[in-house]
Amino acid sequence: MTPTALLIMDVQQGIVANFAPDAGYLDRLAGAIAAARGAGIAVTYVTVAFRPGYPEVSERNKTFSAIAGTGRFTDGDPGMRIPAVIAPAPGEVTVTKRRVSAFTGSDLEVLLRARGTGHLVLAGIATSGVVLSTLRQAADLDYQLTVLADGCLDRDPEVHQVLLSKVFPRQAEVTTIADWAGRR
Repeated sequence: MTPTALLIMDVQQGIVANFAPDAGYLDRLAGAIAAARGAGIAVTYVTVAFRPGYPEVSERNKTFSAIAGTGRFTDGDPGMRIPAVIAPAPGEVTVTKRRVSAFTGSDLEVLLRARGTGHLVLAGIATSGVVLSTLRQAADLDYQLTVLADGCLDRDPEVHQVLLSKVFPRQAEVTTIADWAGRR
């Protein structure tokens, strides 16, 4: 049984490349991952991916229809890879999702239930995308939640800050990687 899981969400080469200005991001995440592993906390990776031809993407889906047909986020796309510095260790699970939330179109809930997980620690790209959507759905599923503020990135710094300071605290503890790791 693993009561807590650290979710590393959408930290894939094709997404990280869009956030190059934050050079320390992957190193910070590596620190969170090391702290989790050291404390016996399950580290679970969540990636976004699509089948060839994008059969799961509706033309009505504004976000994903822009990707459909590009070859991005399908098998063989180098942008799918998790960066080596934070790569899964043997035995760590990678969950593939088909939508923004880590739960939608994936088997994450089954995995978490099988492990007896009740507390999720969230980190990923983007704060206004996968982190927000996963937090809201996880809260509705009655998970205890922690968000690693400096483990999240967003294109819009103002949106990022509003989410971390005003929206997320209603449903989660918001802390830094250093503070969280120091309590392990």
